[in-house]
Amino acid sequence: MADAATQAKWDKLAPRFDTMASAGAEKRWAPDKSRLFSEMEGKVLFLALGTGLDIPFFPRGLSITAIDISPKMIELAQDRIAAYDGTIEAQVMDVHYMHFADDSFDMVVTSCTFCSVPRPVEGLKALHRVLKPGGKLLMFEHTGSRWYPFRYMMNLMTLITRRIGPDMNRPTVANVRAAGFRITEVCNVFLDVVKTIKAVKPA
Repeated sequence: MADAATQAKWDKLAPRFDTMASAGAEKRWAPDKSRLFSEMEGKVLFLALGTGLDIPFFPRGLSITAIDISPKMIELAQDRIAAYDGTIEAQVMDVHYMHFADDSFDMVVTSCTFCSVPRPVEGLKALHRVLKPGGKLLMFEHTGSRWYPFRYMMNLMTLITRRIGPDMNRPTVANVRAAGFRITEVCNVFLDVVKTIKAVKPA
């Protein structure tokens, strides 16, 4: 099962996704993503693989389960999946309707994902369910801002951007707490908009 409207939106965007994400942005955030992803270990679930732009930042030799709601995205990610020095099992799946058993993964990793999940707290609760007690959640996300005028600007931008892609004003740190995780670290990468979030599922 999947949210048909969300799946259709990302299928439509898939051919233009690499251009939208822009090579410049990928290079800019590469050191921060590499540092965060270097902590990946054990049985890993990577949420929202997209076209695989994050794969070059993965540590070598891991066995990763990756999901994305869009079949078109998974199709376009195949070359990057094949080039990875390790194993990536990519599946078309909606985070709200994951078929994984409870307590399946040692770690869950997201990258610019929870700006787009339609029901973010429910999506995070679903990740909480499949993560083992004591397991870690690592997130590289862009979020809303507490600072004027950025908060005002991002609220206005979201009226447009949510129709074609992400919300720009999500309170993701608060959402992580609301889903039952214990946050261990929040690091601002750019202002308070782009950040890394580390959390654990209490044992």
